[in-house]
Amino acid sequence: MTTQLICLLIGMVLPYIWAGASVPFRSRQFGKVELNQPRVQADQLKDGGARVVGAQANAWEALTLFSAANVGALMGGVDPSGSWALATMIWAAARVGHGVFYLMDIAALRVLSFAIGTGMSIWILVMGLMQQ
Repeated sequence: MTTQLICLLIGMVLPYIWAGASVPFRSRQFGKVELNQPRVQADQLKDGGARVVGAQANAWEALTLFSAANVGALMGGVDPSGSWALATMIWAAARVGHGVFYLMDIAALRVLSFAIGTGMSIWILVMGLMQQ
């Protein structure tokens, strides 16, 4: 389970990394970071700033699916040292790549990373279902 927990931790930290990455964009575009209503300011970001906010939102969404899939695998009694561990590592790499490609504005690789990450979450859940 160590691999799965490390990958879950990576997934939990990524939205905060992307939130932090928005600070330079906020400072450059607005002259300051709005702490009272940061979401209003985030909605007004353009270009790279808008992309980093998109990466953050998508990271939260992907984490939800990944978490549910892992609970399903755990409940299904999937062997944590086999394919489940591999799928979580691929998911984590794809999610890091997704955010990086989002920031770099490389849409094709961003979409591919998204698809790989989503595919790994589905695969993990299917592993749990197949144990029943």
